[in-house]
Amino acid sequence: MLRWRSGTVELIRRSWRGAVELDVTLDGGGIARALAYPVMVGEPVPGDRVLLNAGALDLGLGTGGYALVVALPDRLPPDRPGPGHVVKARYTPQQVIVLAADEDDSPHRAALADADDLGGLPVLVADLHSALPALLAGVLADRPAARVAYVMTDGGALPAWFSRNLDALSGLLAGTVTVGQAFGGDLEATNTHSGLLAARHALGADVAIVAQGPGNLGTGTTWGFSGVAAGEAINAAATLGGRPIGSVRLSTADPRPRHRGVSHHTLTAYGRVALAPADLVLHEGCDPAFAEQLTPLLGRHRLVHVKPDGLDAALRALPVKLSTMGRSLDQETDYFLAAAAAGRHAASLI
Repeated sequence: MLRWRSGTVELIRRSWRGAVELDVTLDGGGIARALAYPVMVGEPVPGDRVLLNAGALDLGLGTGGYALVVALPDRLPPDRPGPGHVVKARYTPQQVIVLAADEDDSPHRAALADADDLGGLPVLVADLHSALPALLAGVLADRPAARVAYVMTDGGALPAWFSRNLDALSGLLAGTVTVGQAFGGDLEATNTHSGLLAARHALGADVAIVAQGPGNLGTGTTWGFSGVAAGEAINAAATLGGRPIGSVRLSTADPRPRHRGVSHHTLTAYGRVALAPADLVLHEGCDPAFAEQLTPLLGRHRLVHVKPDGLDAALRALPVKLSTMGRSLDQETDYFLAAAAAGRHAASLI
């Protein structure tokens, strides 16, 4: 199951918050692109011996196509003592111990110990991590002072450090809460429910965005995709007294029929998993076929059309290059505009 490799760090390429990209000369020959998380393995330098897990690299994964540094065996980092007893990536060789926002030693314990209500907090839910910048842009276009928190679920990358978007957007976000098996956020939480409460009561969020980290597991079947958790997030937001808003995944360029127009991920997650009502948002002027595809969901949910004026400019002004499944803003304009429109709708509910 694991594809082990070893080698020597040849070159440090680039780094962002929590991650370092490397070129590694493999013992068997060749150069591998690798990624290290210094908090976990220490800070690599050229000449370091590295132990790698090369599974994702060998599979040629688009999002996670790196060999991952498991250890610097000749230069192990010192222990990092500190508070916290919550274990994530549990019972794997690289399980980590973190301080949950609501456990005894947390400075947020008092605020979260009996927290049980979001007080109408608008909660934006999306299938893919690529929607995060557009959702944020839509909120800030109309409410530039709004505090927006990101609740990162564990359907994609587990370390928040993998996301270059999060690094670039850190100055615009009130903070990130990593939930479930995900870790590395500004705050840690056990599940989506406690993560939403931490966003509201510890980070003081005016709006929360819930989406998985980078990468999306999918098998091409009706139920075999990690984005079903978007429907569960709708339920969590409603259970806690939030205002759920569903970002609609659209595509006019995806070669796979199941994702053309409104993706089957959206139709399944919101249509069959989400049992609580939510606002589903489209931008005015989009193809009427999108609304027609959503019609079967409107027995439970409400379709909201939002004016897109200024949203394209807000998307282009972001400090990240927008991309979803390798396609740009110009190639998937409707996808990003729909997400930004959902953000604008959330801003109107603050």
